[in-house]
Amino acid sequence: MKAATQTDRFKVLDACHQQIHQNLAILAECLPQLESGEDGNQFRQQMAAVEAFFSSTSRQHHQEEEKNIFPNLLLSDDSELVQAVQTLQQDHNWIELNWSELAPMMRAIAQGEDWVDMAELRHSIEVFLNLCHDHIVLEETLIYPEARARLAVEMAGRALRAAP
Repeated sequence: MKAATQTDRFKVLDACHQQIHQNLAILAECLPQLESGEDGNQFRQQMAAVEAFFSSTSRQHHQEEEKNIFPNLLLSDDSELVQAVQTLQQDHNWIELNWSELAPMMRAIAQGEDWVDMAELRHSIEVFLNLCHDHIVLEETLIYPEARARLAVEMAGRALRAAP
């Protein structure tokens, strides 16, 4: 794969992390609004957008990482790096499992239904927020910098091999 394409891939991944942060902030703010009865049409549309984002874009983001970022790092001789990547892979499973419980509640809220148990919703949101925040911190502080550094070394090696 061309280096420019790899560099662009990181820009897309970083942009998605920003979107994830924004949607997590909205999710964190929804409970007080629900508990105070502020669940008007605009609020329901916002909940629908958050549900759609985590049910599609966020899942695609994780698939991209699994396919294009993690495999090279798993080949490392650095056991701590490999362990961190394996932790992130497990996180993806936990995030998906938690989201599969949270998503129907989010859809119900978005549709104005009233069957959602607030204690269950609060717990699911708290777990989801913690999982996602911890996951992103590990990616942004260790995994992405390491993947970028490896890409830079690879690009430099290609440039040397291509030089006359």
